[in-house]
Amino acid sequence: MSRVLLAVGDPNGIGPEIAVAAAAAAQEPPVLVGDRHVLTGHAAAAGVRLREHVPDAPPEAGVLDLVDVAALPEGAFRPGTVSAEAGAATIRYVSTAVALALGGGYRGIVACPHSETAVHAAGIAFRGYPSLIAQLTGVPEDRVFLLLSGGGLDIVHATLHERLADCLARLTPELVTAAGQALHDALRSFGVPQPRIGVMGVNPHASEGGLFGDDDERVTVPAVAALRELGIDAVGPTGSDVLLTTPGHDGFVAMYHDQGHVPVKLLAGRTATATTVGAGVAFSSVGHGTAFDIAGRGVADPAAVVRALARFGRTKETTA
Repeated sequence: MSRVLLAVGDPNGIGPEIAVAAAAAAQEPPVLVGDRHVLTGHAAAAGVRLREHVPDAPPEAGVLDLVDVAALPEGAFRPGTVSAEAGAATIRYVSTAVALALGGGYRGIVACPHSETAVHAAGIAFRGYPSLIAQLTGVPEDRVFLLLSGGGLDIVHATLHERLADCLARLTPELVTAAGQALHDALRSFGVPQPRIGVMGVNPHASEGGLFGDDDERVTVPAVAALRELGIDAVGPTGSDVLLTTPGHDGFVAMYHDQGHVPVKLLAGRTATATTVGAGVAFSSVGHGTAFDIAGRGVADPAAVVRALARFGRTKETTA
């Protein structure tokens, strides 16, 4: 039986708490990946115990499997604190999960929230989970993308955590085409047989026929043509405000971070989920942050983790 791996994210954030809560509520519990000493208290509070994960061992009621990654010194476990030690541990957890998934026998990976500040404090170059997954799987970064989902929307991002001027300089027809193809493949894996994909324009009104620049004529127009040549039902480019309010699309391609994040976060809030697509490894995360201000208090909402687990098809989504 293939299982889902659940990396606990930044150990000083809410990740460990929501990982245990979501796993304890799941019909088919995922395998936790993190430090045992970080998770022990949360497991006790949830009324479950931890056991060392043995592949192919059947699940046991009231027990959560754990891949114990000795990454965070016990003295560095300080909920609510941003630290280099926690940032390094976050990367170790995800790297361990990816290595296990690449070895086979696991259905996918879900990761709890990370802190880019903490990771950078550890001296690790990091631009979010998609770039990390690309590095760990050996796939070029410009072929791996973030798909943000929630509120009935699925939006893939051609660019992500970059200065807007750098995003605009990096946008090419090839990049947008690759993002559209990755979205198409992901939607099919989610059960949409023939996805219809809307491509957002770079500029307002998709450049209004050149009145607002030639970016769309250079980038998104040929990208949509290329997607159609691949047999993908792609439409656009269209201004994002019009496109998102026009029914009949299964997913969208956004050109930059806020163009895709704002509508999903507006509709889904903290229940949004983030899926890395294009890397050949099924990897999903949550759309919210580490919430250091409430870490360790036992009040964090696991809804986004539950929804991320549900993306893998066999875990019942029980939290709205």
